[in-house]
Amino acid sequence: MSQTGQETWTIKRILDWTRGYLGRKGDEHPRLSAEWLLSDVTGLSRVQVYMNFDKPLTPAELDAMHHAVERRGRGEPLQYVTGEMPFRHIVLHCERGVLIPRPETEVLVDAALEGVDAAPLAFPAILGDAPEPVGGEASASDVGDASFQVGDASSRGVEPAEGDAARGQGAGPAEPPVLVGPGCRVLEIGTGTGCVALSIASERPGTRVVATDLSPQAVALAMRNRDALGLAHAVGVVEGDLASAVDQRLMGTFSVLVSNPPYIPSAVVPTLPQEVIGYEPGLALDGGEDGLDVFRRILGLAPRALAPGGMLCCELFEDNVGAAAVLVRAQGGWASAEVREDLTHRPRVLVAVREG
Repeated sequence: MSQTGQETWTIKRILDWTRGYLGRKGDEHPRLSAEWLLSDVTGLSRVQVYMNFDKPLTPAELDAMHHAVERRGRGEPLQYVTGEMPFRHIVLHCERGVLIPRPETEVLVDAALEGVDAAPLAFPAILGDAPEPVGGEASASDVGDASFQVGDASSRGVEPAEGDAARGQGAGPAEPPVLVGPGCRVLEIGTGTGCVALSIASERPGTRVVATDLSPQAVALAMRNRDALGLAHAVGVVEGDLASAVDQRLMGTFSVLVSNPPYIPSAVVPTLPQEVIGYEPGLALDGGEDGLDVFRRILGLAPRALAPGGMLCCELFEDNVGAAAVLVRAQGGWASAEVREDLTHRPRVLVAVREG
């Protein structure tokens, strides 16, 4: 793939060549991949790609396309090659080492939004720890707007609740405290790119989301996505195991606890496509012998985290989500527990509502 002699690599020519090359390499959707890579390299939308078939690529674009096609040909996920992915109504930065959002996770967001919509219009602020305003004394209205801080609770003398730190994993470094006002509160466990937390905050203005992750890389990426979308006022991202890094005064005030935890049974992980197990983090995939190791811990946390009538939403494996519903009912204290299908009509999302 080079611009030599009389050969001119137009958009149409490179599109056709890339589709054929990736098809021979085993890409299940070679045209889509070719369109996506071309769009990323040229800065054109996929519609504009088809409106500019005769446009030649510049030497820099051709070189970038060459490297991108090589990476895709080796099986690297498109999202890692281009560095971004659309999800619902937002576009997210993606990078190797952080789980790529899946279309079925959009169903998880739909369920969480139901919980937000069913919640009281506004929870009162939790006062305390508000920073002094710049230029003067704090007024009553200032304190009311600065309702609570999301950060490393232990740094303020609040110990994580027993059981939140497992396998020696406690609260890690947190970003500077994020102030959020009174309103419906959502807790997300295992945020990854931030796709769920950021979708909820962007689609339901006024909702306040605390998102956690055990991976420092995921926390940093979720923060970058949050800041790029202008949602720093609504979403706090902290590093820690489950809710160990969340201000303990917030426990019991969340209307929704949502999570897409590791849920693939250990024996199934090696059978996943090479594009998945060869590039995506095992920490975000392997859920233990039955795939429910992390879910059980989230279920143990849920009664302390949720307000009365609050909703638990978890995306799980099609073969274990039914067993998860049985665990919820056996725990007690839940008004309902149901399993919902994903876009391909496979059982995928557990939705449970606390007694109110």
